[in-house]
Amino acid sequence: MITNSQQAARTFLVVGAVGLVLAGAGIGCVRRTLTINTDPQGALVYLNDAEVGRTPVSVDFLWYGDYDVIVRKEGYATLQTDERINEPWYQVPPFDFFAEVLWPGRIHDQRSVSYVLEPAVAPDREELLQRAEALRDETLYEAD
Repeated sequence: MITNSQQAARTFLVVGAVGLVLAGAGIGCVRRTLTINTDPQGALVYLNDAEVGRTPVSVDFLWYGDYDVIVRKEGYATLQTDERINEPWYQVPPFDFFAEVLWPGRIHDQRSVSYVLEPAVAPDREELLQRAEALRDETLYEAD
């Protein structure tokens, strides 16, 4: 006959062994990667005001949702946009528990976005003068 303490010890050993096996198998590993590409390549990319590199660039991300994206390249207009990354079905509760904790392998969620950069257009002389006057007026108004 097995006593309660013996049963508890067996349960503890089984759970511990399963935990060690799962930990060694890389359980709880969901890697999320966003790859950003541009045409032309070599543009500097900022995600949420943090510089992440030049295109093509891949960066790991931690959460799903909205990201502010700024792309700059000399000779091209700066691109400022918002990129929404929606979670896959296996990252929606309660499925995320199984993907993060119980799934016996690694999951790699790879996303990619591409942008076409437009050549920069130099403002004409009249527009430049208007902008300078507006800035001067704004500065003088704030000084008063």
